[in-house]
Amino acid sequence: MFTGIIEGLGKITGVRTTGEGMRLAIHADFSLENSKIGDSFAVNGACLTAVAISKSRFEVDVSPETLDKTTFKNINIGEQVNIERALRLSDRLDGHLVSGHIDGTGRITHKNRHGNAVLVGFSVDQSLARYMIPKGSVAIDGISLTINSCDPQNFEVSIIPHTAAITTIGIKKAGDAVNIETDMIGKYVEKFLTNNRGNENNKNTGKPVDMEFLLKTGFI
Repeated sequence: MFTGIIEGLGKITGVRTTGEGMRLAIHADFSLENSKIGDSFAVNGACLTAVAISKSRFEVDVSPETLDKTTFKNINIGEQVNIERALRLSDRLDGHLVSGHIDGTGRITHKNRHGNAVLVGFSVDQSLARYMIPKGSVAIDGISLTINSCDPQNFEVSIIPHTAAITTIGIKKAGDAVNIETDMIGKYVEKFLTNNRGNENNKNTGKPVDMEFLLKTGFI
């Protein structure tokens, strides 16, 4: 589990195809002291397991499923990536709950300066946009951000100077692809409401959990 608060940047130093998967070598710009083989790292938002670690360098295996869902299929040596190590239970949750399981990709449509911030727009498939709401959370290349506005195929976020300076969002440009993880809570709620109506999970009440039920019981 992650928070979407990026620890630092990494540079891709090795890309090797392994069957239908891939192994990446990454050099982090911060110390990996106390990290070990088997630890989870969010690399551009994707949860990957360290299979080798040496000082500030580590290697991860990328499965075919991850390649299919992320921008890693087109990654190159020298490319910069966002890195976050797994959340400790004792840590502050400064961003939002991020699983590191990428839902799909989006593409930057524009970057417009607005005061001291930069408004960045993204185009996404409707299957991702359905889980986005104004002032809701989204992870873009692993960065926890707040959605300013959204419609069925686009959304926009505001990037402050600090975020632009310490993550890859500051160097991305219009047309670049990014990894997207939507808010996990919305997906669980949808699953519960659409797939569990009247099943054994509701046997205590004998009533389906639907919009009518939630209205009557005061949840919405």
